[in-house]
Amino acid sequence: MRKIVLSTVIAAFAAISFAAPSQAGYYSYDYQPVCHIKKIKTWDTYGNLVIKKIKVCK
Repeated sequence: MRKIVLSTVIAAFAAISFAAPSQAGYYSYDYQPVCHIKKIKTWDTYGNLVIKKIKVCK
């Protein structure tokens, strides 16, 4: 039983170690992130409404 569990753990570790570098190669030099502008409403110390525009990229 112990050998089965140990071999399963080793196999899972090997699969994960190969998966990480393959995901790193997914991005190329032509990769362009998707960006959009997000508006955030805040109030200053005097109670005035301040709208901030923030660029969010994924």
